[in-house]
Amino acid sequence: MSKAVKYIIFILAVLALGLVFYKKVYIPKHTFQTLNLTRGDLHVNVFGIGEVGAKNINAINAQTGGKITQITTDEGQWVKKGDLLVRIDAVDLPQLIEEAKMSVYKAKSELEAAQKDLDSLLAQKVLTHLTYMRYKKLKSQAFVSQSEYDKAKADLDSSNANIKATQAHIDSSKTEVVRLEKALDALHVKLSRYKIYAPIDGYVISKDAEVAQSVVPTQSILKIVDPKTVWIKAYIDEKISGNVKVGQSASITLRSQSNKQLNGHVSRIVAQSDAVTQEREVDVSFDNLPIPFYINEQAEVLITTQQFKDVIKIPTDLIVYKDKKAGVWIEKNGYAHFLHVNIIALSDKQAAVKNLDEDTQLLVPNVNKKSLSEGMRIY
Repeated sequence: MSKAVKYIIFILAVLALGLVFYKKVYIPKHTFQTLNLTRGDLHVNVFGIGEVGAKNINAINAQTGGKITQITTDEGQWVKKGDLLVRIDAVDLPQLIEEAKMSVYKAKSELEAAQKDLDSLLAQKVLTHLTYMRYKKLKSQAFVSQSEYDKAKADLDSSNANIKATQAHIDSSKTEVVRLEKALDALHVKLSRYKIYAPIDGYVISKDAEVAQSVVPTQSILKIVDPKTVWIKAYIDEKISGNVKVGQSASITLRSQSNKQLNGHVSRIVAQSDAVTQEREVDVSFDNLPIPFYINEQAEVLITTQQFKDVIKIPTDLIVYKDKKAGVWIEKNGYAHFLHVNIIALSDKQAAVKNLDEDTQLLVPNVNKKSLSEGMRIY
């Protein structure tokens, strides 16, 4: 082989090595992970945080003053409607009721006696009236004297007067019976206030008084929650609350059960937002109430406001903005390329897009590497 040929071969080898060095070493190249696209359903959720509450919490208050002699329940216990909850010392009220009963009995007895007197007087009047009519006829025939006639008439007038007096006494006795019965009923009503019964089937969440404690009217003794009205009082930023509607499904996570999601639904949206926090209260009810539950326990809710079927989905953390347009970085022929995407729905972790092919591979940015740029070599 001649020297010229060897020289040419040497030069070509150097050029080849130089080209390899230029492409493989001199030109910067970067390695990034890629991600395949997925297709499926996307649920758009609204996040809120709040606490367990209830629409109906019944305060069991003292209806009258006195010393508590019995409390039949305690915090964390269930009660049935009509159960005796609290008994307060009625002092001498039972004795007053017995006296009132005796007064009613006496008044009724007097009324009954007056009625019998009236019946007797009415019977006597029949005889007196017959006597008077006979004497009146005999007087017209001059068979009796004026004095005998006058006595018969006086007896009739006296009988009528006695009947009227007795009737007035009866009316007065009836009024007295009614008055005494009402007084007795009032005492019974007053006595009933010394016993407090459960107004609903519920769960005792608070005990605010103890046996032997003296209470005043309206003082709180117990609090009972209606389990049918237990919900999460969630607070949601006004910016994302516009699509929340009553009836939408939701998942609930209690702080004490952070690894478990409970199903629920939106029951109420409070009409007035908080002017300071700019949040709106959204009440989310449980589909199946967990037992036990704890009022004021912290909870999180995810409310599903929209559902999209069979869409291309990408992670939201791969979405970047360039020239005010949303897009993703993809690998194209060994180079990084920014591709604008048409986002049709966005959740906390995923976005649904229109203009991406399922075969497209997304580049996953890495904070430990150089930022992606258009035309960057990728391998």
